[in-house]
Amino acid sequence: MSQQRKRGRDPGAVDEELRQYTTGGQTLEELDKKYPNRPRNHSKTLLFSQLYECLFNPLNNNKKQPTGPATSRAKTGPHGPSKMSPQEQRRIIVERFISRWRAEVGDDFYPALRLIIPNQDRDRGVYGLKENNIGKILVKIMKIDKNSEDGYNLLHWKLPGQSAASRMAGDFAGRCYDVLSKRPMRTEVGDMRIAEVNEWLDKLSAASGEKEQLPIFEIFYQRMNPEELMWLIRIILKFMKVGATERTFFDIWHPDAEALFSVSSSLRRVCWELSDPSYRLNQEETNVHIMQCFQPQLAQFQFSGSFRKMVDSLTRANPLEDDNEYWIEEKLDGERMQMHMKEDSNSPGGFQFFFASRKGHDYTYLYGSNFEDEKSALSCHLKDAFAPGVRNLILDGEMVTWDMELDKIMNFGTLKTAALSEQKKLYSQNGARPLFRVFDILHLNGQCLSQYTLRDRRNALAKAVPGVHRRLEIHPYLAATSPDEIEPQLRKVVAEASEGLVLKNPRSMYRLNSRNDDWIKVKPEYLNDFGESVDVVIIGGYYGSGHRGGRLSSFLCGLRADENDITIKGVNPEKCYSFCKVGGGFRAEDYAEIRHHTEGKWHEWDRKNPPTNYIELGSGVEKQAEQPDVWIRPSESVVISVKAASAGSSEQFARGITLRFPRFKGLRLDKSWDSALDYREFLNLKKHADEMNKSKAMEMETRRRPTKRTKKEIVIAGQEAAPAEFDGPRSKVFEGLELCVLTESTAPKKTKSQLETLIKQNGGIISQQPIPRSHMRLIGEKKVVKVASMIKAGDVDVLKPNWVLDCIAQNFLLPEEPRHLFHVSDALKEWAAENVDEFGDSYARDLDVSELRNLLADMPKHEIIYEPFNKLGFLQQLEEHGHDFGGLKGHLFRKLVVYFARGLDVSSSTALKLENWVKFGGGRITEDLDDESITTVVVISSDGTSERELAAEVRSVISCRQRIPHVTSQKWIEDCWKESTLLDEERYAPM
Repeated sequence: MSQQRKRGRDPGAVDEELRQYTTGGQTLEELDKKYPNRPRNHSKTLLFSQLYECLFNPLNNNKKQPTGPATSRAKTGPHGPSKMSPQEQRRIIVERFISRWRAEVGDDFYPALRLIIPNQDRDRGVYGLKENNIGKILVKIMKIDKNSEDGYNLLHWKLPGQSAASRMAGDFAGRCYDVLSKRPMRTEVGDMRIAEVNEWLDKLSAASGEKEQLPIFEIFYQRMNPEELMWLIRIILKFMKVGATERTFFDIWHPDAEALFSVSSSLRRVCWELSDPSYRLNQEETNVHIMQCFQPQLAQFQFSGSFRKMVDSLTRANPLEDDNEYWIEEKLDGERMQMHMKEDSNSPGGFQFFFASRKGHDYTYLYGSNFEDEKSALSCHLKDAFAPGVRNLILDGEMVTWDMELDKIMNFGTLKTAALSEQKKLYSQNGARPLFRVFDILHLNGQCLSQYTLRDRRNALAKAVPGVHRRLEIHPYLAATSPDEIEPQLRKVVAEASEGLVLKNPRSMYRLNSRNDDWIKVKPEYLNDFGESVDVVIIGGYYGSGHRGGRLSSFLCGLRADENDITIKGVNPEKCYSFCKVGGGFRAEDYAEIRHHTEGKWHEWDRKNPPTNYIELGSGVEKQAEQPDVWIRPSESVVISVKAASAGSSEQFARGITLRFPRFKGLRLDKSWDSALDYREFLNLKKHADEMNKSKAMEMETRRRPTKRTKKEIVIAGQEAAPAEFDGPRSKVFEGLELCVLTESTAPKKTKSQLETLIKQNGGIISQQPIPRSHMRLIGEKKVVKVASMIKAGDVDVLKPNWVLDCIAQNFLLPEEPRHLFHVSDALKEWAAENVDEFGDSYARDLDVSELRNLLADMPKHEIIYEPFNKLGFLQQLEEHGHDFGGLKGHLFRKLVVYFARGLDVSSSTALKLENWVKFGGGRITEDLDDESITTVVVISSDGTSERELAAEVRSVISCRQRIPHVTSQKWIEDCWKESTLLDEERYAPM
């Protein structure tokens, strides 16, 4: 019997499994023809249970442990156990799973990877399933009453449960596990393999409606235990959060995996073309290709304090001294889109189109596949958009909604509606329509243009694409050379309520999946707080998820109906219009006080019978946009004050207007519900704010963090430090370890006696007689006579003194690194090389600023492919699209510049704690009270009288500024940190 048969490998069974999970209606022959070099697995895929037992659960357990050496597990080296960080453990978990797959299954990792990072799987269609849909299906499968305890908990997963499930409020998959574990079809792990799960998920994505989806879920329910079903639900919802990013999986699978995914957005290509780790992609393979979605270049959010610095960053790499030109473009409020077109004799009109969003979603079904596509919202209008001789091209631009009647761009929320109306021919000549504004070209007639300059690409774009009026147009730009030309354009976009500006370097190449200073976006900040604040009525509530699960965490606020609506239109005097959704700025006591004043007055929202007599939502009654979980009569509710960055239009709210980035300021118990703002009063307030804004000078907020300064010790030439006196052990870093110090340390300067004292203070044993080929650690970095003779004798390992100092700094025994080696054996050299990455960065040790700077300077430029992740810019984009970050402390103070006014009675530990909180929360600290960018002054004093005097002194200095910072006590920072939200500063003002 063959070895393959002995190990249970059946090529016929493998081919049958391959046909199940990957053909999608294709035969194996068709698949072989399309992908002739694809890898073949030698055995069936692993059981689905192995996926979470060997990968998901270990990663989840690993992310729960705090980072740092104290919590790392041991690994064995030449000199005994050393420590391993959680990050290294995470890589080992992933590497072990991939190695097991290669050994037991084969080189085709695609069936597993599409389940590991399902949010990046473009080959499988959408399921059309959310938590509520899955909850209804599970209720029917388990045949439980929807009004029973478990049925209610599933269908109202954000609400507090009636039993142990209440602990799972806000975690849908966890709540499903709680309910399923009470009535499982099987308690042991199921027999479904990964390939079979993929097969049924493909069928689930193709199913239309609950009638076809329910039988598929029944199969999963019968063949999986509750834990398997919990992970399956997370895969369907594409909400994994296992503690490892897609970049980690890509990097471990293949060095070029992320680069290939950037130009293809295809997990299939990543797995099938890069199955051999030794194979590397060439330059041509990492370029964009026709009909293949790529990850576009993005604009960097500029944190500089002046337009001059922006322009300098755009022109500093200019090889031509007389070319200081940069371009100014309007930033459009639409959806980033790429359009591919190629000759195709089989397509009507002779050309084929492909449209894809920035995230790789295919929109060809909406905007059209050819010139004759009757269901097309765009392509059927583009017959005259391209110059004669254009055979294929790739365009990069923004899809926006153009209002033909008003002759202006409409906001982003109207794009899908306009495209569907255009597609169904429900539009009028003067209605809204999708318009593709093109600002770049990446491919033309078989030639990739990404390596050409932006100026050359725009010249090619102008010749190749004449465009079609209000269908496909080239986005205009203004060529400028002076920073003074930015402000007038920024004022113009403010007046037109546009998104902002994008500044571009015309000499730059196109850099895929990158943010850099070649493209800089500038967004205005205006309408600050509408003077002071807006008083609105709470009319609805939303239950939170995660750590906020089981309680109301955000509120729908409304504007009262104005007198005109009440008297002329006969509107109920108690009616309110939905206006904004507020979830930030609340402390625990604020939630408690709102709960105290509204307890027993909340009603569950009935979608079939909404309370239209009291509350009007956006987009009409039928759509019920921003529908709350519960509602309250305005006359029984409370008034709150809300701060905001600006006002903007939105169809999600009743009167088409809302607040951007609203934040809770305070509870107004002194006001009754009928004294809150009505709709007409708000419009007047906004008009006044607009007029005030025009009179103010435009300033860019300074967000750049100051560089950290380190105080250098003063060393007098020729002076040797006195030996430290041993006063007993301070730690057990070197406990049980015998060391012999052979020479002094030169950097930093430490004498032999000082090194010996440090070793004894940290539990080590000092020997004055070196013994080669023993467990004794020899320390030295100079070839004095004794050391030279030992080296000449051979077979001796000598470590540098910086190993001792690094161990003490980290407070645990470090594995050796190349920087710690003075003269060692080849075995120890190989061991040390494994403890740093390819650039020399330690896996187990924290680097100081100077060492990190040297490491970055020595990195080869060709290895740095991608720009670092722009956390602040990414968070701002998410905020602009309405995402609530809840209790993320990492961006709590990110928009603030803080000055600490310290009293004489303040301890350094108290001040350091407050400063660290601000820095961790993304804030910037300045030591200069004259800094015009200061937003908040925090007075630190343990004595009330001193605090007030100090606050008065500060106010006298800042009172003449155009923008006066808030002055608060230290308790404001302490409470913000405690509540994980930015609280109102005025409530903490020292009086």
